[in-house]
Amino acid sequence: MTNPARRLHLNAFVMANGHHEAAWRHPDVRPTDALTLAHYVDIARTAERGRLDSIFFADNLALPRNVRFNGHSAFEPITLLSAIAAVTEHIGLIATASTTYNEPYLLARAFASLDHLSRGRAGWNIVTSAGQDEARNVNLAERPDHADRYARAAEFLDVATALWDSWADDAVVADQAAGIWADVDAIRSIDHEGEHFQVRGPLNIRRPVQGHPLLVQAGSSEAGKEFAARTAEAVFTAQQTLEDAQAFYRDLKGRLGGYGRSPEDLLVLPGISPVIGRTEQEARDREAELNSLINPQYGLAQLSAMLDTDLTDVPLDEPLPDVAPGTEGNQSRFDLVVGLARREDLTVRRLLERLAGGRGHRVVAGTPEQIADEIERWFTDGAADGFNVMPPTLPGSLDDFVDLVVPVLQRRGLFRTEYDGATLREHYGLARPTVRDRHPEKENAA
Repeated sequence: MTNPARRLHLNAFVMANGHHEAAWRHPDVRPTDALTLAHYVDIARTAERGRLDSIFFADNLALPRNVRFNGHSAFEPITLLSAIAAVTEHIGLIATASTTYNEPYLLARAFASLDHLSRGRAGWNIVTSAGQDEARNVNLAERPDHADRYARAAEFLDVATALWDSWADDAVVADQAAGIWADVDAIRSIDHEGEHFQVRGPLNIRRPVQGHPLLVQAGSSEAGKEFAARTAEAVFTAQQTLEDAQAFYRDLKGRLGGYGRSPEDLLVLPGISPVIGRTEQEARDREAELNSLINPQYGLAQLSAMLDTDLTDVPLDEPLPDVAPGTEGNQSRFDLVVGLARREDLTVRRLLERLAGGRGHRVVAGTPEQIADEIERWFTDGAADGFNVMPPTLPGSLDDFVDLVVPVLQRRGLFRTEYDGATLREHYGLARPTVRDRHPEKENAA
């Protein structure tokens, strides 16, 4: 029995042409549309029509090495979401930005700007950037090591939140008659001096509408889980089985108490890539059609990147060879992919097919009711607070999800039928953070 006080959350993870690696080759997809703003506006409006909580854009600071074999669009996500904010009203807007290759002041300002322009709908997916090519595009010979990336991320976020809090909520007076724009006693420098950053502050834009943009994180390594337990309010994760998802959910929620937080303070959203058909066979046929368009050269390059090992020449019809886990790449994705290959005794070719739809996220093919059954089962059985929905093709697969699956979830009382809040935090049922230590004399007097 579903807890009536608990609400399912749905985020649409938007890739240029869809999440299946061969999506751009599918006859229903117009791949060059991904180079236009109109393409993303239509997707955002579809998500909003479905009453989804948010849309989300990943990001990478390097051109993929395998761009020869796949469609690629690399709009900077905060810029893109600012444009989308102007033509939507409710949908949350989550952008990926790296703590490894940015500065806290600049990024805090950018997200505060997006939050104001969208009237409180901004979210930040915090990443630490594991790619070597990204490092070489930002004046570094090598990527920082795993531990240093997370140490920098923790300090980065401390600085960003302090900058958002450098303005009290009531700092802007805007008294035209008196000629007073701001109460300068309600604005202060942060005077941060740390291992990685020296930032004076204050920020040059008032506090965000939400206090802080929604903080999202996607790392599932030990360091990533600790970082999420300390700071994140939503976690995007890749899980292949219900049992693994339940274990991750319990583990992550169990860490929150160590940081003075409650389990309700963080939402866990596993990825799901739904292939939807009117019948189960139609869904299977759609999945097979997409897989028939896979280019093995592209798939092997993707697999090499996931495992941080050159596998471009391995035989396709033999098992995955022994590979050693790296120390600096995406450790949780390495474990997931190798575990999948070993658990199901997959050849490399079959592994490429399993990864093509979601790069390690779960692909589910079925009818709308079967997709809804899986979502409900994970939601009610302690594996998820909602899902990061990854349409195989765009825009068609998101249309199918909104028009066919969402109504089933609504009829079951699992998902909203109307927005009942204005901000992204309100969509996710998360509190607006208060300003920390802004008016100590007032707090002492109270």
